[in-house]
Amino acid sequence: MTQYATIPTFDGNASFDAYVARPAGTPKAAIIVIQEIFGVNPGIRNKCDSWAAEGYLAVAPDLFFRMKPGIQLDPDVEAEFQEALGYFGEYNPDDGVKDIEATIHWIRRVAGVPKVGCVGYCLGGKLAYMTAARSDIDASVGYYGVMIDQMLGEKHGIAHPLLLHVPTADHFVGPEAQAAMHAGLDDHPRVTLYDYEGLDHGFATESGNRRNEAGAQLADSRTKAFFAEHLG
Repeated sequence: MTQYATIPTFDGNASFDAYVARPAGTPKAAIIVIQEIFGVNPGIRNKCDSWAAEGYLAVAPDLFFRMKPGIQLDPDVEAEFQEALGYFGEYNPDDGVKDIEATIHWIRRVAGVPKVGCVGYCLGGKLAYMTAARSDIDASVGYYGVMIDQMLGEKHGIAHPLLLHVPTADHFVGPEAQAAMHAGLDDHPRVTLYDYEGLDHGFATESGNRRNEAGAQLADSRTKAFFAEHLG
């Protein structure tokens, strides 16, 4: 079952919508699906639906609501891709983490699901890393997260398991950034990094030109196993 929920911000001065996919029975845990720069578009909603089919409550908050609520863009349409880059340039990720924390609180207190994980893509991958470092979320996964190499100073805050999927040919996260991520995180007891040789940014998108079927299936199988282990 799918629906939309309205979640209040921490300061109580605003609220944002979230797409919610519910499993058939009692959720075994909850997973926050963190959007790319393209908003809560059909691909993100499909990921929520897939997690619900696996028995999880899946929630995708509209993190761009301060700029424009309800953004849904197609990365394969050049004009929409450029529009998304503009939103990325304006966006404050510190707000994003606070809104994800508000979503965690909503899931635990209103939806009544105590165990919460998150999985994010692109910008969402960065936000998954930040959420792992700044909140009490139970488990986090980031796909091709951008600018993580610039936030390694926060790694001491990671108290629960974090999994990062790193495509080696990512044209937004170059070799130096990837090397810095490995150097900074490979020895962290709660962080696991997987490299995907020759794959590019967006390889695990639900559909479209960026998807690599074999790579997406491998990464998604690892994510499923990770959540099964750490969310119970």
